[in-house]
Amino acid sequence: MGRLFGTDGVRGVANTELTCELSLEIGRAMAAVLTDDTHKKPKILIGTDTRASGQMIQSALSAGLCSVGADVMTLGVVPTPAVAFLVKKYGYDAAVMISASHNPCEYNGIKIFKSDGYKLPDALEEQIEAIILDGAFRPALKTGGGVGTVTECKNTVHDYIEHLKTTVGSTRFDGMHIALDCANGSASVSAQTLFESLGAKCDMLSDKPDGVNINLDCGSTHLEQISRYVREHRLDCGFAFDGDADRLLAVDENGNEVDGDKIIAICSKYMKEKGTLRSDTAVITVMTNMGFYKFCDENGIKVEKTTVGDRYVLERMLEKGFSIGGEQSGHVIFLDYATTGDGQLTALQLLKIMTETKRPLSSLADCMTVYPQTMINIRVSDMGKARFHDDEEIKIAVREAEKELGEKGRVLVRVSGTEPLVRVMLEGEDEKQITRLAGEIAEVIRKRLI
Repeated sequence: MGRLFGTDGVRGVANTELTCELSLEIGRAMAAVLTDDTHKKPKILIGTDTRASGQMIQSALSAGLCSVGADVMTLGVVPTPAVAFLVKKYGYDAAVMISASHNPCEYNGIKIFKSDGYKLPDALEEQIEAIILDGAFRPALKTGGGVGTVTECKNTVHDYIEHLKTTVGSTRFDGMHIALDCANGSASVSAQTLFESLGAKCDMLSDKPDGVNINLDCGSTHLEQISRYVREHRLDCGFAFDGDADRLLAVDENGNEVDGDKIIAICSKYMKEKGTLRSDTAVITVMTNMGFYKFCDENGIKVEKTTVGDRYVLERMLEKGFSIGGEQSGHVIFLDYATTGDGQLTALQLLKIMTETKRPLSSLADCMTVYPQTMINIRVSDMGKARFHDDEEIKIAVREAEKELGEKGRVLVRVSGTEPLVRVMLEGEDEKQITRLAGEIAEVIRKRLI
């Protein structure tokens, strides 16, 4: 992680950590880094999710961009993957999504995409950080007609929806009755239109954003609502998005969770059978459940493992030409169709598989057995987060847990790339054992880093 950029852009509490001043400076720096001298007027797209602070951050970012001569086109509320798709389709030099993804409404973030729709590599992020934090150079300010302009583009989500529809070919979902939990976020502007246009009957949940209810007891981080709803109304399945709709978790017809690991298992198995799973390989992260490896062994699928973060999954996919990868949290990347994780695209692929195989989601999800897993998130100070990797007592606690588990489990303790947290994850055959060990490690971290 960099000094400003985490695993998914710049993120913090809006107006105190992610300030208007910082947003303005990011605008100036990104225009300098992502465009060259041949552009008299660099062109930048900006989209937002539904947070109350989105317009404030957008205005400050736009001011920074315009001050160095960039022209800005605002898209309004759109999903993050729509921004990644539209920057390439419209031929813009770069794009920004203003969102803090699954975080509460007080947070916001700035995610930057290059002209090809991919997120910035580490080297470009470091250049932006050097301009802002080190004064590596100061982008030249424009005057008169050299100052950039801001225009608003409406109904751009239509182009994105039409693109998503092409990913299922001629398949339609007539007769399917599903629930869609939009997390009071970006999916609220697209999900109902998309799925109903393909024939599905949709019951909408948490699709009325008010600026502060994004991710509030809903969406992919709170499946209780959609699980209960699907079960009580006897629907075929339910899909829950996060605030900017780049991730998805599902529930089957019984209301049982189908997480990112199971989604990748279902889709990679189907793709292998259809001959579209390049190199017969799926890319996953160190957080992926042990059961996924057993699934792959049983189905002749190879595994590539990366550190946590969908950007690292994507880097591996691009490096070796793989077609599917993702995270347990629901970021799933289908490289044949998208340059980033896309919750609505993922839901479409699951519905297509259900339709073509004529199998319910519960039956498809049975392809993988989930090992017991426990996770504890410990909120730590900024200084504590910085000390984490060098703390000997924490290292000892982790080693002792690993020794006790042996080959029957694993321990993963890491700093969050997007929040002031240390995450403790244990996995194994004995749920009581891993719960106890996770608690012991968490207690040491609280004593040492809070």
